[in-house]
Amino acid sequence: MHRYRNVFSAFLALLAFCLFLGSCATDNPDNKSTTATTTVTPPPTQTLMLVPRPQQIADLMKGRGEQDQAQPRIRIVSPAQGAVINGSTVNVKVDLSGDLKGYMPHKDPGTGKGNHIHVILDNQPYEAYYEMNEPFELRNVIAGKHTLRVFPSRPWHESYKNDGAFQMVEFTVKGGGDAAKPTTTNTGQTMTNNNSSTTPKPTREGKDVASSNAGELDPAKPLLTYSRPKGEYKGEEADPIMIDFWLTGTKLKGDGGEYRVRYIVDDDAAKYIEKWEPIWLSGWINGKHAVRLELVDKDGKPVENGGYNTTTREITVVK
Repeated sequence: MHRYRNVFSAFLALLAFCLFLGSCATDNPDNKSTTATTTVTPPPTQTLMLVPRPQQIADLMKGRGEQDQAQPRIRIVSPAQGAVINGSTVNVKVDLSGDLKGYMPHKDPGTGKGNHIHVILDNQPYEAYYEMNEPFELRNVIAGKHTLRVFPSRPWHESYKNDGAFQMVEFTVKGGGDAAKPTTTNTGQTMTNNNSSTTPKPTREGKDVASSNAGELDPAKPLLTYSRPKGEYKGEEADPIMIDFWLTGTKLKGDGGEYRVRYIVDDDAAKYIEKWEPIWLSGWINGKHAVRLELVDKDGKPVENGGYNTTTREITVVK
């Protein structure tokens, strides 16, 4: 009797297993194998388009009175043309004159923006100089011959382009670093004046300057000075983004000359600027981008001048 119960139990187990297999076959009636699929989202593509001056800038211009019709003239007081400087710190002093119509460099403490001077050492990115009544210095400048370029700019970094609104000098640095130089933050602001005991010194604007591989610049030849874009763009400033530059000793095709400025963003096809004025590009996607500006002749060939006329900057867009 016990033996029959075992056989019956085995029969029930086999029947249950067969029923399970039948249910599986019902779930896949065609008896085909199934493979899990994963949807892959392609990376976003970037299509840049020329757009008009942004409305927020147009609105800002309306509140600036006649400033944007100013004809500022700038002069580098120091370093002087051909100066020889001992040590790695270069003090920069500029003088502003002309028909200013209220234009004056100053950073608004609330917005952190304002009129300023673009100061460029060799072919490094510019440093903004806001307070002309305070000293400005370039620190850790390497030994050798250097070029300093300056021009006035608006709060949104669009340069003034009138005659006299640009100056350039060449100078030579000899010697090494200065053990008594101020301690600074990574943005170049002074934390403490190490050589100051009782007499306070004014806060200096400036930056620690990276080594430059710029070559010999011929001031008599056409020169393109890269200005914008530069750095990181966030929020409403991330789209559109302005391209702006300074031209010396030449005119573009649309202004009666024979030159053009070629710009290339990332690996996009080359495009051209034929009038000396800023342009705005819309359609940027998040991430890092390379922007290259080149001065080219009527045949599309780069105009060589110490490596200055072809410049690439990396920017970051965060939306």
